[in-house]
Amino acid sequence: MDEITSSTESPAGPETTAADAPRRDRTNRSAALLATLVAVPVTVAVAGFTFAKLTPDAPAAGPGPTATSAGPRSTAPVEMAAPRLAERPETVCRALTSQLPPTVRDLAQRPVTAGPEQNAAYGDPALTIACGGAEPEPGDTDDVWVVNKVCWHAAEGPDATVLTTLDRETAVRVTVPRTYGSALQWVSPISDVVVASVPSGGDSPGGCVG
Repeated sequence: MDEITSSTESPAGPETTAADAPRRDRTNRSAALLATLVAVPVTVAVAGFTFAKLTPDAPAAGPGPTATSAGPRSTAPVEMAAPRLAERPETVCRALTSQLPPTVRDLAQRPVTAGPEQNAAYGDPALTIACGGAEPEPGDTDDVWVVNKVCWHAAEGPDATVLTTLDRETAVRVTVPRTYGSALQWVSPISDVVVASVPSGGDSPGGCVG
């Protein structure tokens, strides 16, 4: 009869002791900590990239104001006096104002409160043109300038330079605010209109001959 026996021998292989358990726990915790340290900065980087993509671009800064276009410009009527003129000067002044351009250099024309047939204004602060009235009597040391065949007398004020014709049948006065720089550069286009519309008359000062 075949004999059946049982064996109590354990399967072959390394035996696990109680001392090995703490060593495995420490190894597992170290691996988990390392994985966490690697995962956190990656997560932060991904979140930052996603936020940057979703955040709208900041609008580009617009051009700042320049010296010739700083701030808003007024288009309100410019206050000007309109003394009564004799018939001949009134006719001459109407001819002058009817031929003035819509702009003087980069200054747009503005309405005036009185006498549009003899007054005009441009820009803000206003450069003004007034036709009629008496010519100044220049002194020996006064500045006299010829610009495009028109003789101008220059009177310097605290806020503006006043240029008045000295060789015309009817006087034309141009007031140029100091903020616009040299006053003579502004009367160049105005001189052309003066020559075309205001006849010369009287004796020109010595400084205007030439």
